[in-house]
Amino acid sequence: VAGASGQLRNKASTAGNILQRTRCPYFYDPNQPCNKRKPGSGCAAIGGYSRQLAVIGSSDACIATFPGDMAVALRVLDATVETVNPQGTTRAIPMADFHRLPGNTPQFDNTLQRGELITAVTLPKPLGGQHFYNKVRDRASYAYALVSVAAVIQPDGTGRVAVGGVAHKPWRVEAAETAMPQGARAVATRLMAGAKPTEDNAFKVPLVERTLAAVMHDAGMKKVAA
Repeated sequence: VAGASGQLRNKASTAGNILQRTRCPYFYDPNQPCNKRKPGSGCAAIGGYSRQLAVIGSSDACIATFPGDMAVALRVLDATVETVNPQGTTRAIPMADFHRLPGNTPQFDNTLQRGELITAVTLPKPLGGQHFYNKVRDRASYAYALVSVAAVIQPDGTGRVAVGGVAHKPWRVEAAETAMPQGARAVATRLMAGAKPTEDNAFKVPLVERTLAAVMHDAGMKKVAA
């Protein structure tokens, strides 16, 4: 199973899935400093064990990754999150803007305002083409992604790509998608430009390229390698 366990799939909601906390193992340990749990206390993950943590889009305050799968697919599909506040005012938030990068305020995972409620997650007109979600993880099921790739690939070799497991939010760089016809390395180089991996998680950067190459191969693209 690429996503959650059977229990979660039977009980969870779409809104609940995209609202899960961006977190790391240190977040759960009250004996460790965590800017997300207690702003200003520090980040134990920086300088600690970071194999599963962010390689891009992080900050000096937090290097946690968003753990969900659904949000990565919703990002590549350009979903919209619809909300309402206690006063009855509604908003439509593009999925691209829903999750936040940590910056200096990692305690805020998303752009919802206090009291705001998600009423729907909507998708635009179907894109056509082939749709893929490849997830690389430490065990076969019920594990968060080390790297995941959601992609929509058209017959002419153009497409869209979003990556999970590498950042504080589903990671998509639309400018990188123009390189799709050139192969996985060209896309991954642009997608992961500016990455700052640690010794523990440096493998994630080439793993993005290899996972994307597998998707492109499955799509029947003639040019997979750079």
